[in-house]
Amino acid sequence: MKLANIFCGYAAFVLVASTAAAQSTPYTTTGTCSKPDVEQHVAAGDRPDHVFAIAQGKCKATGTVGGATSEVAVYSEHREITATSVKAWGVYVATYDSGGTASYRFQMSLPIKGGAAQPGGGTFQATLGTGKMKGIKASGTCKYTPGADDVVSYTCSGEYTLAGAPAAK
Repeated sequence: MKLANIFCGYAAFVLVASTAAAQSTPYTTTGTCSKPDVEQHVAAGDRPDHVFAIAQGKCKATGTVGGATSEVAVYSEHREITATSVKAWGVYVATYDSGGTASYRFQMSLPIKGGAAQPGGGTFQATLGTGKMKGIKASGTCKYTPGADDVVSYTCSGEYTLAGAPAAK
């Protein structure tokens, strides 16, 4: 597995949620992100094992927010890669069967041991929604597990609220 490809959208990490006007609803989402469709690397120049990268790719997502189910997502991220870690920051956009989308900012970190990425974690926060996801507020944490063929699996958990949804009783 290429070290630079291990982050293929961990952000994915980062999945959405929807809910009540004043009360948060807990949720969990899972998925897999494959090798990036677009990826560029630039050596940092300070040492041989220090690289900066940008990447963009797709994920299969499974999660429910406000009664809508996510199916696919896309991510765009920038990474800092060394011999001991991969760190990424980016945007993850999930599309729901309701036709709405939710955009999340994420950050993640994976340790590197023996040249291979190890399971790691990160955080996310919803930043924008369209359709039934308009006004979404969400945040939480994600766990990432690198796998074969540069596929990364993730599980994200957090809480969300949706604008205009009736308050939970």
